[in-house]
Amino acid sequence: MRCDLKLLDLILPVRCVVCGAGSEQLCATCRDALPRLAEPRCDRCGAPTAWPVARCRECAGRRLAFASARAAVAYDEAVRRLVRAWKERGLRTLAAEAAAIVAESLPPPNVAALAFVPADRARGLERGHQPAERLARELGERWSLPVAPLLARTRPISRQRGLSLADRRRNVAGAFAPAGESPSRVALIDDVYTSGSTANAAASALRKAGARRVEVITFARVVR
Repeated sequence: MRCDLKLLDLILPVRCVVCGAGSEQLCATCRDALPRLAEPRCDRCGAPTAWPVARCRECAGRRLAFASARAAVAYDEAVRRLVRAWKERGLRTLAAEAAAIVAESLPPPNVAALAFVPADRARGLERGHQPAERLARELGERWSLPVAPLLARTRPISRQRGLSLADRRRNVAGAFAPAGESPSRVALIDDVYTSGSTANAAASALRKAGARRVEVITFARVVR
């Protein structure tokens, strides 16, 4: 079925992955309508807030291995369609669109390198690409920062979708390990921040590799 979908993507005319119109994978109208996240937000986890706070109800009381998290857009139905087309349908050029939106929305991080959440090997083979790595490399070009494969998967991870917050944390606990020595300051790149469980597990591995400060940057974020 996946091969059939990719074949159809090659044969059929290019259409916007959000609205189905136009002649681009992401039309200008839909791009401009994506829900950008702006200040004020939580200094720690990046959740939108009514006023600036150091910690919010979403992250208060949680031990997090990363210092801050930031995302460019809120995860709504339009963003879900874009991310799904990028990740599941293999429309890799959408990574460049996502990176451009991130670079427009967020300042370059004050770090020595960009790392990325490594894809599960089976899913990477199935998709034919690694979305987070592609996003990191696109951002590295825009921000003139090196991209380093600092993390490795220690085991397969069940899909997080539909799991409770506690189950999400258990699902990714110990799922990442250092793949090399990390610089003191590093930004961890991923496509979507949902509960922060994956980002926290990956940041914990980076801390073990030598990072003293980890900043998380994602294209989208689920807003509760």
